[in-house]
Amino acid sequence: MRGNGQIIQELEAAFRGAGWNAIKVIWGRDWDPLLADDRDGQLVRRMSETVDGQYQKYAVEPGAYIRDHFWAGMQDRVSHLTDGELKKLRLGGHDPAKVHAAFAAAAAHQGSPTVILARTIKGYGLGEGGEGRNVTHQQKKLNEDELRAFRDRFGIPLSDDEIAALPFYAPGRDTPEMAYLRGRREALGGPVPERRNRAEPLGEVPAGPFTELHAGTGGREASLTMGFARLLSRLLRDPVVGELIVPIVPDEARTFGMEALFRQVGIYAHAGQLYEPVDHATLLYYREGEDGQILEEGITEAGSMASFIAAGTAYATRGVNTIPFFIFYSMFGLQRVGDLIWAAADSRCRGFLVGGTAGRTTLAGEGLQHQDGQSHLLASPVPNLLAYDPAYAYELAVIVEDGIRRMYVDGESVFYYLTVENEAYPMPAMPDGAREGILRGLYRLRPAREPGKHRAQLLASGAILREALEAQALLEGYDVAADVWSVTSWGQLHRDGHACDRWNRLHPLEPPRVPWLTQCLGPAPGVVVAASDYVKALPDALGRWMGARLVTLGTDGFGRSDTREALRDFFEVDARFITVATLEALARDGAVEPAVAARAIADLGIDPDKPDPAMS
Repeated sequence: MRGNGQIIQELEAAFRGAGWNAIKVIWGRDWDPLLADDRDGQLVRRMSETVDGQYQKYAVEPGAYIRDHFWAGMQDRVSHLTDGELKKLRLGGHDPAKVHAAFAAAAAHQGSPTVILARTIKGYGLGEGGEGRNVTHQQKKLNEDELRAFRDRFGIPLSDDEIAALPFYAPGRDTPEMAYLRGRREALGGPVPERRNRAEPLGEVPAGPFTELHAGTGGREASLTMGFARLLSRLLRDPVVGELIVPIVPDEARTFGMEALFRQVGIYAHAGQLYEPVDHATLLYYREGEDGQILEEGITEAGSMASFIAAGTAYATRGVNTIPFFIFYSMFGLQRVGDLIWAAADSRCRGFLVGGTAGRTTLAGEGLQHQDGQSHLLASPVPNLLAYDPAYAYELAVIVEDGIRRMYVDGESVFYYLTVENEAYPMPAMPDGAREGILRGLYRLRPAREPGKHRAQLLASGAILREALEAQALLEGYDVAADVWSVTSWGQLHRDGHACDRWNRLHPLEPPRVPWLTQCLGPAPGVVVAASDYVKALPDALGRWMGARLVTLGTDGFGRSDTREALRDFFEVDARFITVATLEALARDGAVEPAVAARAIADLGIDPDKPDPAMS
């Protein structure tokens, strides 16, 4: 903290300014008689004028220093106290009675949230071993003198000889302290904290809201973002889960095509709508109400994540299966509020994080602000976060339907990150037999259309899947037959590979388990080229489970503001670069002459000396 002020006063001002009830716990009971005797207010002024840096100095100095400096001009008020007693005057945060009183007052308060601001000192009780000192974080052990001082400070019944043996001390089982602790743990559900499911599980996931997305758009163009908005609208109207859905939007509901929901379910406002919105004359005007279902939080991803965690843990805290969908610009999710996403995971939160306008090259015109090429990599360390990058509406529908089943029917402690882009293209119908692959992260979307002299496997996710389909056609001109695979989740493939490796390592006498990626690509001949709108580290992580040469294409580097076509050319992830990468890999394997790859570079108008996008 800054030493030249009082942080507790700054925090009080901030919270009170926001309408909170603020309770300060600054001084312990030891100070009560001294304050009661402060008839002229001199002690209170001294307390108010002393800055935090000086208070820290008092924490490390002996009682004589405190008497000469803090009590300067008022020494007669503490003449009945020894230097040792002066040193032991407690701060409010170290006085159990004061802390208890503060919580009791907070629990009794009505009408606004309460914050308790308690003053404490780092390393309390360590004395010379680190109390109030800047070395507290580095303090690993105490010498015998410091241990004796700690014992004396807290009245621990151990002799000097016992102290030398560094014993672990606990009060006797029948002491009031232990009886109190056992009682509190029993009231809290047991000795080990756990997240308990207090809500009744859903009986089943209704199929109706997902049917339209399975059928495709019949040749009409639509973005995945629009497909998600239609799915959310149907979920909100469903009689089984509709009232459980909690849409959360930090800013741009209209950008995500969700304005129709303003009239359908409204925006929650505890006081209703106290104004006439400027778009009141339009069909889809901005409607707020006490019965609103959308949480429209304004420009605050952190505040929206707080709402997401509250809704996603309501199954345990309130006994209600609320299903939150937090929709945001994908660039402003894992990168901006990653700590809160980790907190959601640690809280066993459930729900769907939806990164709209996702990818590095899908949002034309606003490149540097919104282009996201790293969110899936940032999602990978979160243990119970399942991250998917679907390309088609039916993939999205399968993932969401199965996610609701896993979280709210089966009660699994997982949550989801889905990236959806705003590029419009025809959405096909769901192919037969694709469901398992969609959920496990990979399925063959389109086998090679023509037989060729050479073979290749093209893997792609999200917006770049269509570039792989175009590359499939281009490769036919070079006598290469390529299968196209839709990668719905690089992360799930990576986790599955490691899970199989671990099981095999611990069960050497059992038949080895085979990762889904290996099951799919093991029988598939030729080189493997993997492309996405995200950094190359995602597909790079899968190479160990492939039996063929893996070439990865991605969008490493800073974003650019340009058309989609120009961006994909710049980052080298379009159909032309997928084609060249495939031919170059075949050449390195000796399947084709290097001249074939060189000819393709010329045929497709690629500048071989263009700047490296990762370094530009």
